[in-house]
Amino acid sequence: MAQSQVRLGGLLLQHQYGEIVENVGTFLASKGSFALRDITDGTKLGVNEVKKALCVLIQHNMMDFEKNRRGLIEYTVHINKVLLITRYPRYIYCAKTLYGDVGEFLVEELLSHGQMLMSQVCRRVSDRITQALEEGQSMDEFQVRKTFVELVKTHFLQRVASPPSDSGDNADSETELQVMEKEMFLIPPAMDIDYSKVHSSVTSSSKRKREDGEEGDKVAKRPRSTSPLSDEKNEDAPDKGVYWHVNFTRFHQFFRDQSVLSAVNSKIDRYACEIVRTMLRISEKTTVPLAPTTHPMSSHEIFQNLPPELDLNRQTLGEYLTLLAEDKTEIVNKAGESGGGMYVLNMQKALETLCKASIESVVQERFGSKCSRIFRLLLMKRHLEQKQVEDMAMIPAKEAKELLYKLFSENFVTMQEIPKTPDHAPSRTFYLFGINMHQVSRMLLDRCYKAMGNLISRREHENTENRRLVEKSQRVDAIAASLQSSGADTTQMSEVEEMITPPERQQLNKLKHDISKLEQSELQLDETIFLLESYLPGSAAMVMY
Repeated sequence: MAQSQVRLGGLLLQHQYGEIVENVGTFLASKGSFALRDITDGTKLGVNEVKKALCVLIQHNMMDFEKNRRGLIEYTVHINKVLLITRYPRYIYCAKTLYGDVGEFLVEELLSHGQMLMSQVCRRVSDRITQALEEGQSMDEFQVRKTFVELVKTHFLQRVASPPSDSGDNADSETELQVMEKEMFLIPPAMDIDYSKVHSSVTSSSKRKREDGEEGDKVAKRPRSTSPLSDEKNEDAPDKGVYWHVNFTRFHQFFRDQSVLSAVNSKIDRYACEIVRTMLRISEKTTVPLAPTTHPMSSHEIFQNLPPELDLNRQTLGEYLTLLAEDKTEIVNKAGESGGGMYVLNMQKALETLCKASIESVVQERFGSKCSRIFRLLLMKRHLEQKQVEDMAMIPAKEAKELLYKLFSENFVTMQEIPKTPDHAPSRTFYLFGINMHQVSRMLLDRCYKAMGNLISRREHENTENRRLVEKSQRVDAIAASLQSSGADTTQMSEVEEMITPPERQQLNKLKHDISKLEQSELQLDETIFLLESYLPGSAAMVMY
């Protein structure tokens, strides 16, 4: 386990769940699988504290456990799932974009609690939105359930595997641990929706009174803590025992597809982008998520599934498919001539192209345009001698040599020796320079983990250093809001605002600007991390959950 990943995972766990969970998580991530007694000895924590930390990690699907040969339960932390905490805002924003505010709240609740009952999460979201609405309006829970079902049908949410039984048969236990793929996205019969009963998402208080009498206002104003489906009363839920969690694989597939579509749109045009989007939509039914290539599809099938508003005829579609198939990025490959031509999407090649472009931009920013020219040249020609690099890059020999060896010393370029004779004499040896994409990608991914850890540490430091000022500002804002609601005059409001001096207000504005910059950098850095993880096999973004 890379030290940068363990450090970043520890920072995320501390920020999200506290120091105890962070101690247990980092201990297991750096040391491996251990039983409860070994964890308490290694972390110097109490048994009850360790148990609670383990429960938190299991609840959020970041840990697995199994019996060892001695019959003891051993716990294993999956650091790649811990690192996904940095991507939580992106998951929530994606749900908001696709399914509106209700989808945003549903995904946010599931990410906050790890796994929940459908009835429980729908009731919580309904209450949250009702509290945010103006007085006299409420969110219909049927509408929330409808959005939940849509998220399940599109596989953004899935059921949690059932726990193993106490039987000694290992085969039966393994079977029970896995929910069949067809059952992972089945809504419990008790929570089935009668769509004829689905009302408008927001109902007025007068309509509520006509239908439910005086109870309508009571439901609209009920605090969240009194929900009958709260954590303490799950045994009364109609869907007891059927828990749901976020399907990260499906979100990663969506992010990957959006990156590819954006690249096609910028390289060719929006028509080519819509054609590739149609091919992706067709492949969702026939191809395993995150597969490197899709199943072949005919041009006739693509034409039948094109959006009507695109207004493309068969001849124009054929020209676009030929253009995509002949493009050097090789995102679309021709697989046969039947059915007017069979085509496949090579997603791995598309990710490689995006990854190369990202690495080229890193080289450009760190070493300048001439180094970037040498880097692109080596990507294109694969292996070149120093003299060939100097000639083809059209850079003076001395400068080209310095830049090439600078890239070599920073591990962006590799060198291969090919001796002419068995004695490996330098005068009789070819020295070929090239680029190992996997090696460079892993190096940059490790540096991205370190940079992400530094950003989080800096953000926490800024918040800690200015904690007293932030708390004072919050108190003043609360007093001002209270006075405003009670109808205070302008003089009283100005006196409250003057409690924060101009230098303090200037410091607060600077703090908000710095925190905003750090958070924006974290989001942008996560996009690079996702791209590198998607390209590299066996990394976090490619793991099936």
